Amino acid sequence: MIGYYVHHHGSGHAHRAAVIAAATRTPVVGFSTRPAPDGWRGRWLRLPDDAGGEARDVSGGGTLHWVPRHHDGLRARMGLISDALVNGAMRLFVTDVSVEVALLARLHGVPVAVMAQPGDRTDRAHRLAYDLADRLLAPWPRRPAPDWPERWRAKTVHLGGISRFDGRVPSPVPGERRVLVLWGSGGLDVSAGQVRAAAAATPDWCWDVLGPPPPAPGDTANLRWLGWLADPWPVLCAADVVVTHAGQNAIAEVAAARRPAVVVPQDRPHREQRTTAAALSRARIARVAARWPEPTRWPGLLAGAVARGGAAWREWSTGCGGQRAAALLDELACA
Repeated sequence: MIGYYVHHHGSGHAHRAAVIAAATRTPVVGFSTRPAPDGWRGRWLRLPDDAGGEARDVSGGGTLHWVPRHHDGLRARMGLISDALVNGAMRLFVTDVSVEVALLARLHGVPVAVMAQPGDRTDRAHRLAYDLADRLLAPWPRRPAPDWPERWRAKTVHLGGISRFDGRVPSPVPGERRVLVLWGSGGLDVSAGQVRAAAAATPDWCWDVLGPPPPAPGDTANLRWLGWLADPWPVLCAADVVVTHAGQNAIAEVAAARRPAVVVPQDRPHREQRTTAAALSRARIARVAARWPEPTRWPGLLAGAVARGGAAWREWSTGCGGQRAAALLDELACA
């Protein structure tokens, strides 16, 4: 049996876990504060929330990321995970992502695979998790390689992007001058007003926004807010250019659709999105803007993205990253 911890922030961790778990031969038990993703076929243990209330000494003196002292939710969730680990049926534990859960599993003598993340992971807590892991799973291609110690690189498996849309056949770019904006559920440092200004500056393009509606009316005729869609694949395939943040899940979905893209990284801990965006820029896979561009820049950015095209996304994602991850987890669980 394989245990799989899924972080609750955003939707990308859950989407990725579902793709991988669906391809494993070994039964997988999910652990998360959030509900099971659609299509999850195994057990799923909902964990108590460890946020809220009075949070004291959350880092344990700088050794970990989130261990608030005397927190009922933290104690209950760790107890539930321990109960699942203690009978010896768990042959492997995957964390995507939690230093604390990785440490807990290893303290029970269970081998750990950590889903790695881009950015600077050399802080004390990340070093602990990456050092104790049997494998580091990198959901990005081998190049560019992260600036990691050799002991980490030696146990890293580069899977490429992993998307719930892997296996679907992308359609040709329609050529209808449509923009799709991917508004991340994990939060975005961009306002509705900035999106409206971009649409107003490009009246010959139609803009669709995937995500929550704006707080107040005021849209131009070429701008629509689509809300959250259970299956965004059709609107991805209808886009000539996708404007997206640089979260791992969003990038994997654009890669699966092979769409020309403008990537605007958001500020996240450890420079996660900025590291991904820099890699995409160096590889000339997508156009990258360091921050949301001024309205006057959008006509040139969209034209440049169309000219670059989306074929280079095959360097980021082969479409079989989830299957490769599943095969590796099966191997580790049988070791």
